[in-house]
Amino acid sequence: MPIVAPSLLSANFLNLQQDCEMLNESRADWFHLDVMDGRFVPNISFGFPIIEHVRKATKKICDVHLMIEEPEKYAEAFKKAGADILTVHYEACPHLHRNLQQIKSLGMRAGVALNPHTPVNFLSDILGDIDLVCLMSVNPGFGGQQFIPHTIDKIRALRHMIKDRNLPTLIEIDGGITLQNAAAIVHAGADVLVAGNTVFKSDDPVKTIEALKAL
Repeated sequence: MPIVAPSLLSANFLNLQQDCEMLNESRADWFHLDVMDGRFVPNISFGFPIIEHVRKATKKICDVHLMIEEPEKYAEAFKKAGADILTVHYEACPHLHRNLQQIKSLGMRAGVALNPHTPVNFLSDILGDIDLVCLMSVNPGFGGQQFIPHTIDKIRALRHMIKDRNLPTLIEIDGGITLQNAAAIVHAGADVLVAGNTVFKSDDPVKTIEALKAL
């Protein structure tokens, strides 16, 4: 049974409280919060005030995904805002080990995200320090994109690396997840499904979450 982490990037920001209440009453496990700076990715999303308000609206895990440059400057502020898991991008962190140590020292779980073009074996030397690997299955920056099929091979390869070392590291898939492809994604070895449009644009988001949990 996968962990389901609906992405609030697809929520209705005029009725954010209503969407948070819906997720609280659903079987969603985590709230996935995408932070974009307009530099690392070609889009700007939201920052600390939104996360602070979401934190007050739920007791569920706040899974914060930083698509930003120089994340080390803001890690403490994201902890204060309410992040339980803080994920940084491999491609944005020339001193990745230092980033992970900083996140853990602040009492959060540490995640690393990989863009579609970045091979999973780039994490080989540091996998033991990572609580969660977020494989981007679309190019980061915008919701509603098509799932990149090659991601299935990356999930299998990463699952093999984790199993070989007997690590508890979770595999999270972010982008283009639908009710049609989610079973194959879980079967390949994914633990966490980030679903944005699939949940929030469906006629019955609670039922859609149920269907993802049932895989």
